[in-house]
Amino acid sequence: MNVQEQIRIFDTTLRDGEQAAGINLNKDEKLQIALQLEKMRVHVIEAGFPAASSGDFEAVKCIANQVSTSIVAGLARTKREDIGEAYEALKNAARPMIHTFIATSPIHMEYKLRMTPEEVLNEVRQGVSYARSLMERVEFSAEDASRSEPAFLAEVFRTAAECGATTLNIPDTVGYAEPGEFETFVKNVIAATGIQNVIWSVHCHNDLGLAVANSLAAIKAGARQVECTINGLGERAGNTSLEEIVMALRTRKDRFRYETGLDTKRLWAVSSLVSRMTGFAVPPNKAVVGANAFAHEAGIHQHGVLCNKATYEIMNPEDVGAPGSRLVLGKHSGKHAFKKQVEDLGFSLSEDRLTEAMALFKHLCDRKEIITSEDIEAMITNEILAGPATKRIVLKNFHVHVGKGWGSAAISLEDGGQEFSDAATGNGPVDAAYSAIQRIIGFRPKLEHYSIRSVTEASDAIGEARITLQFEGLVVNGRGASTDVIDASIKAYIDGINHLFQKAVTKGVSIYGKNAG
Repeated sequence: MNVQEQIRIFDTTLRDGEQAAGINLNKDEKLQIALQLEKMRVHVIEAGFPAASSGDFEAVKCIANQVSTSIVAGLARTKREDIGEAYEALKNAARPMIHTFIATSPIHMEYKLRMTPEEVLNEVRQGVSYARSLMERVEFSAEDASRSEPAFLAEVFRTAAECGATTLNIPDTVGYAEPGEFETFVKNVIAATGIQNVIWSVHCHNDLGLAVANSLAAIKAGARQVECTINGLGERAGNTSLEEIVMALRTRKDRFRYETGLDTKRLWAVSSLVSRMTGFAVPPNKAVVGANAFAHEAGIHQHGVLCNKATYEIMNPEDVGAPGSRLVLGKHSGKHAFKKQVEDLGFSLSEDRLTEAMALFKHLCDRKEIITSEDIEAMITNEILAGPATKRIVLKNFHVHVGKGWGSAAISLEDGGQEFSDAATGNGPVDAAYSAIQRIIGFRPKLEHYSIRSVTEASDAIGEARITLQFEGLVVNGRGASTDVIDASIKAYIDGINHLFQKAVTKGVSIYGKNAG
């Protein structure tokens, strides 16, 4: 397939996707996702915003050093210091790209930037020129392009191209456009700019539920790159869904003569991986990767599918890697079978981590009769990838007592090599345990959300707890898994506390407490 026949997929799950409220990914989790995106043959992986925080810088650097076939991009404002940070994070990548941006709409220029159009043009000129002096690949984005004046936008893009930008991106930043309008807008901007030998890109948000439709319209207008995220994650209502845009192009070849070249059989596993690591569940009715995407309940539908799947299925489940039969492992399973299952689930573990996971698996086998792929996925996500580097607070032990309408809990935590213990009562064992933890750490984050679900069936099922904490303007998620729901709930709370400590450092927020040394 020639480049001219291909739509490039620019994945921004690790940057714009992570900006969704409540998502906190550590470096190891981001690397796992990036490696799976590379295996799926994603063309560009936007690894983060290096200047945003030291954590983002290190994550981008780590991904840049380990991804070899996909282009690795880092976001930067047109400010010289941002571009310099992006270069430092990306400089050892096999195929690096600096992605720089500035807003171009009247409302953004006046109220956010407080800059005149001439000043914005000068920023574009200086920023893109500096980025191109550092790297061969430079993408320029005009933030809020869909609400920008077309003539000014064309001038901005011409300036960026003249200064060395190799990709020009037209974002619908606030999801305001509708498909017919956006197709005409993109076509007119490309024509008015009159630039050859650049890749035209679009980045659509889903505020009106039109991100995929607008992206498809832009392809008709001449765009050859679509910026998107796994499961449509992102700011506010999210971004263009990668799995939906890819399968729309593949399924409707009669309308779109372009393909992506992605290994679509990995879509289901990558979607599941991202869901677990972000704590954002995939809605069952989600197109392509939802649990019900290939489920048929109505009798008429079932009869039709039994006669011919094409009666009600426009895609084959196998084409997106949707699960058929499940591989069930047990205590007699060997390392080879376990390793294959881990890889099939979309994880890339080092030998040391695989050995650690195998030990946890064997321990789980002693507590659970049948181990499913969901159990293994939960175990790796919650115990292996939430690694020691992110665990300031470690659970050492707990004891709970339960009565009708009350509970008490004694908790022991380790922090910096020291062990701290306390106890509390509450309206149940989980509430009591959380109160005891708060007494130890010396502050009380607000519990905004708590849920627990069974990962699998049967009475010995793994329970996965998910919580959302808020403190001093910081919002984080926590998760924990165990065959004991109280254990899972405590692990989730401690995971959230650790994310709070980590986020407080990157945001420069002080968290005080008697054990907050």
